[in-house]
Amino acid sequence: MPTLLRLRAAALTASAALLATVLAGCGDDAQDEDVTRQELSWKACAAPDEAQGGGPAPTPLPDDGEWQCATMKAPLDWSDPKGDTIGLELIRVRTTGTGNERIGSLVFNFGGPGGSGVTTLPAFAKDYEKLRTRYDLVSFDPRGVGRSDPVLCENDQQLDAYFQEDGTPDDAAERTQLLDSTKEFNDACEQNSEKILPHVRTTDAARDLDLMRQVLGDDKLHYFGISYGTELGGVYAHLFPERVGRAVFDAVVDPTRDPEQGTLGQTKGFQLALDNFAEDCVSKSEECPIGDSAQDVKDRIGTLLDDLDRTPLPGIFPRQLTQTAATSGILQALYSKDFWDILTDGLEEAYDGNGSTLMLLSDSMNGRSENGEYDNSTAAYTAISCADAKPRYDAAFVEQRLPEFRAASPLFGDALAWGMIGCTDWAVAGAADHPDVSAPGSAPILVVGNTGDPATPYEGARAMVDALGKGVGVELTYRGQGHGAYDSKNPCVQGAVNGYLLDGRVPPAGTVCT
Repeated sequence: MPTLLRLRAAALTASAALLATVLAGCGDDAQDEDVTRQELSWKACAAPDEAQGGGPAPTPLPDDGEWQCATMKAPLDWSDPKGDTIGLELIRVRTTGTGNERIGSLVFNFGGPGGSGVTTLPAFAKDYEKLRTRYDLVSFDPRGVGRSDPVLCENDQQLDAYFQEDGTPDDAAERTQLLDSTKEFNDACEQNSEKILPHVRTTDAARDLDLMRQVLGDDKLHYFGISYGTELGGVYAHLFPERVGRAVFDAVVDPTRDPEQGTLGQTKGFQLALDNFAEDCVSKSEECPIGDSAQDVKDRIGTLLDDLDRTPLPGIFPRQLTQTAATSGILQALYSKDFWDILTDGLEEAYDGNGSTLMLLSDSMNGRSENGEYDNSTAAYTAISCADAKPRYDAAFVEQRLPEFRAASPLFGDALAWGMIGCTDWAVAGAADHPDVSAPGSAPILVVGNTGDPATPYEGARAMVDALGKGVGVELTYRGQGHGAYDSKNPCVQGAVNGYLLDGRVPPAGTVCT
């Protein structure tokens, strides 16, 4: 699994893009036209709605590049392509290249699953400006996400309570409360989104990608997948290997692991990130304000979380910082080294009795805006993950596995292990233990792994290369910190990725960037 169930860690790009009217709903009537021949009606983008996270409409780029949005019609059920349809929201900005300089469209998926590409691409377009010299930059809200017939579950007030629940039960009563709240959330998803739930699997989204390729007028799909976007890209390559163009997978999901194995890997990854954060703090020339040694930093965090389990701190009025919210905020900050100073400040404040910064980090993870509205990323994440993954884990299974998770991370092991119950009462059966990404005959796919990645541990890159098959996956290693490599702005990584996407130069397999 690419991210967490109970403590849902959204991809860094998706959570940063946080900083109601559904425009694309399920159609009531069957359609007769060939959706591959539809023409998109591009127009100025509206302001994001609540399901996308709200905020202002995207502003033009510095060179006056205008953002355009359109709705693409796709079958609700790909096994019945002439049946009901849904609308998928797309966004693009045209290339600065002219004539033969233009290669086509470069389609981005920034992860989750559940992140809105329509809000994320404009937020980070400056990072991909070099790629715009030869591509139209395109992203989208996958089915079930944002404006693309969003999965809706609990309302804002219910979600406030849901994210405050004790996610690490210490006794039978707390365990029952956790199981009950999870079931209530899942029941609300079924009640409010029953029609879309069976049709949000990654295989459905991959077929949408191929339709998008055709509607955009490209012979091949040129693709940049990040985090869960690498899983989506791998499934696309498996289904349509002959249609893969130039593709890059960054922050790679291990396609060979089932949800339990993936969650255990994440537990180790976040512990590694915490170790690195603590070492960084005490290694600076000035005094580390949250501990005298790396172990002291971690011990004090552990004490804080234990204290919050008994007595929450004031957070953002009227909410309190609970143990669950604090854990969620710490995990969010470990996604990027850019957040480490914020985490230090938040911990220092919490030790003085103020939980507001850690709660802000928790809100970012959970998709809560300052006005108290939630996007639908948690609902979409749960729906897509549970539709994809066949295993269903109950409380007895989690309790049996707790010792190994605690060994992997004394601080995060319990919380992440209990997150595995998220699909237990889900209304739709899961498809498989793990995705099939074997893609014989595909063009080369550049697979970029970061040795310090907490959410998609580095080992996933090698597993993806092996699973794609001989001659397809080309591994590149970045020895860095944080979730993903390209957005680190490391010249070696960006040079290799840009060289492939812009000029078709495949770097030597096993290239290492530092």
